[in-house]
Amino acid sequence: MPITNLLSTVEIETAPEPVHAVIWMHGLGADGNDFVPIINELKLSPQKGIRFIFPHAPMRPVTINNGYVMRAWYDISGARINSMEDETGIRDAQKAIDALINHEIQRGIAAHKIVLAGFSQGGAIALQTGLRQKNRLAGILALSCYLPLSDYLPVEANVANATIPILMAHGTFDPVVPISLAVASRDSLRQANYALEWHEYPMEHTVCMQEISDIDHWLQRILS
Repeated sequence: MPITNLLSTVEIETAPEPVHAVIWMHGLGADGNDFVPIINELKLSPQKGIRFIFPHAPMRPVTINNGYVMRAWYDISGARINSMEDETGIRDAQKAIDALINHEIQRGIAAHKIVLAGFSQGGAIALQTGLRQKNRLAGILALSCYLPLSDYLPVEANVANATIPILMAHGTFDPVVPISLAVASRDSLRQANYALEWHEYPMEHTVCMQEISDIDHWLQRILS
């Protein structure tokens, strides 16, 4: 059965007939074009065809931004971004990314060759979705983010992704998602026995060249 009502996306293929897919979610207020330039910074083998999929989050009012309507995966109520979590919004975003995963499987990409990636809110949704996915995925790339709905994970985590490789990276001077929150998420995941690689950089809520190099090495390893 074809999947309907998929999120609109930007798609870029590094070679004809790709065998891998990377679904990459942007942060609050951005859109799917935000991380497109990173493809040219990665030293990807031309023999390793990858379909990069950059979905656009829905437009919604965001409470912390005075109700201004922007692209957001879920609502944020205040500066403490993990308090009063928008559970409905987070779960709706998870369903939307699940649908994109199913769409890629229908297009011929094996589930174990699909990576979920994201920055900030997008990274939170990558963790939310990937750890609960019924299909074994290749990995989760979680940048400048945290683990949402963490109290539910012990009962909702899917055994299919119990050993999924996870790369978390964060800026030590991040004023948006405090590194203390990311560290707490990292520690929680490690205590749950997830295979998690951690990197931190002297930067704010952004991406730096060393981080891109580390992402490149990680992607090449898990997609080999």
